[in-house]
Amino acid sequence: MPSTNTFSSYGSVAKTFHWLTALLIFTALPLGWFANNLAHAIYDPSIPTTEEDLVRAVQFFSLHKTVGVTVFFVALARILWALTQTKPGLLNADNKPEAFAAEVVHWMLYASLVLVPLTGWLHHAAAEGFAPILWPFGQNLPFVPKSPYVAEVTAGLHWLFILVLAGSLILHIAGALKHHVVDKDSTLRRMLPGRSDAPQPPDQHHSALPAVAALAIWGAVLLGGWSTGVFSDHSAAATDTAELSEVQSDWQVQEGTLSITITQLGSPVTGTFADWTAAIAFEDPSESGLAGTVDVTIAIPSLSLGTVTDQAMGADFFDSTQFPTAQFKADLYKTDTGYEARGPLTIRDKTMDVVLPFTLDLQDNTAAMSGVLELNRLDFDVGKSMPGEDSLAFVVAVSVELVAQRAE
Repeated sequence: MPSTNTFSSYGSVAKTFHWLTALLIFTALPLGWFANNLAHAIYDPSIPTTEEDLVRAVQFFSLHKTVGVTVFFVALARILWALTQTKPGLLNADNKPEAFAAEVVHWMLYASLVLVPLTGWLHHAAAEGFAPILWPFGQNLPFVPKSPYVAEVTAGLHWLFILVLAGSLILHIAGALKHHVVDKDSTLRRMLPGRSDAPQPPDQHHSALPAVAALAIWGAVLLGGWSTGVFSDHSAAATDTAELSEVQSDWQVQEGTLSITITQLGSPVTGTFADWTAAIAFEDPSESGLAGTVDVTIAIPSLSLGTVTDQAMGADFFDSTQFPTAQFKADLYKTDTGYEARGPLTIRDKTMDVVLPFTLDLQDNTAAMSGVLELNRLDFDVGKSMPGEDSLAFVVAVSVELVAQRAE
């Protein structure tokens, strides 16, 4: 069997690409379906979740992503090979409507084979994810920021394109079966392994109309996604609902970041709180001792923690519905080596005394501070269903950086 195509048959390379792509697609799709079902069960507060459930979901997601990236590269190689080859003619070219539909479906399939894994890969790179791609080349992509909005949009596109891929596959398979069972021609047989005795296709002319029709369908899909809110910034809307009231403070925070970093399956995942307030009273003493007070209130629902944000809000973790805020009331001390905030931290219904060491740079009436505090999640009953560290580490790093101006 020759490796290259002819006008009447496919070569061994094209056949290998075709069946390898089919195998990968029909592996990736069920893996993604099982992973999504497990994830929905984990996020559902009415369903008890175990550490084994999370590990299983991660395994399915990792396999799904790894196979998906493989599909992307195989599809690119397949397209590049096809560009160098003679395109076998349609055996039903005399049936103009059917031939036109077949070419439209082929254009849809080729585009889907690239766009579906590409949008999934972009979503993975933009999200603070916990299910890695199983390869040694890193998890990020150049020019793709870690952004909840970008992650949300690419996830929506990935889902839309999966629907297009599924529809195209159904039509492609139905067409092949129709040729084989009803028409009894060699359309399917000439793609099967081995040599096929395919007849010479009739003379035919390929126009750009099927490609234009496929583009129109893609445009309609994107328009439908836009009309159903796929491209809306739902993360920003959710944050707005958790906005806290302003507080009176001797020092007004001009800018700042409050973040946490968890370790999920050995990989760090960092999230930030979009809404928090700090009432600060501070006078820098000449010697070590009491320097002031701080009262920090944090809106828990404003946390964005990548792909595990919904899970973090659940009853076994922050339980944001019942405990929508966390609070840290502390005295500020100047020490021999720097500064510390000492006081009770309340998360959920648990309160513990903690010490936050921080650095402080005072320039006239402007203060820039930075500090890191490590907590044990189990001290606050966060993730009690995961009493070990196989999937979620005990230590959670809390980081704060802010610039404050003395109020006049």
